[in-house]
Amino acid sequence: MLKNLFVSEVRVKILKLLLLNPTKSYHVRAIVRAVKAEINAVRRELDNLISIGLLTKRQSSNKIFYTVDVMHPLFPDLVSILAKDDGVGAEIIKRQKKLGNITYAILSRSYLRGRQSTALDVDLFIVGTVDQTEFDKVIKENETITGREINYSVMDVEEFNYRKRTYDQFIMKILSQSRAMLIGDEEEFVSVIATHQS
Repeated sequence: MLKNLFVSEVRVKILKLLLLNPTKSYHVRAIVRAVKAEINAVRRELDNLISIGLLTKRQSSNKIFYTVDVMHPLFPDLVSILAKDDGVGAEIIKRQKKLGNITYAILSRSYLRGRQSTALDVDLFIVGTVDQTEFDKVIKENETITGREINYSVMDVEEFNYRKRTYDQFIMKILSQSRAMLIGDEEEFVSVIATHQS
């Protein structure tokens, strides 16, 4: 299946458009405008993605609309990959040194799937120390581009490890949600470190 995914720039652009906006349907001309490619190239890539079941299509009037199938087995992994190459995830990775000393950075998959956040949701979770001015700049830029608010939480490593060891409710919720790991090792992120206890 993977050989049918990453062989063309047009396909990558289509994947970004559809997978990072999974609640939307797009007709061919809208996709052509969004990815700035020729219509024949777009149609060819759409047919390829339909052939592996990643996209579905439906006709409405005289237009065909394409939507990503969020139940496809590759969908969660592809979203995680694309999150590192686009949007706030890509900016955090690109500006990692400027942002400070980040041990872990995760984006919730529900945010990546287009869910509107509530006050109880954490879309972006950072463990480490950040330059707040630089960090706020990244968040505001992305919110302006997407028109979506990002709920985030930043915590230093010591507090994070302590709250993991004490099974803090907030941290347990973060650890149990599906996520795209931007920075850090996922196994270390979820494991409870028994050492360093006072």
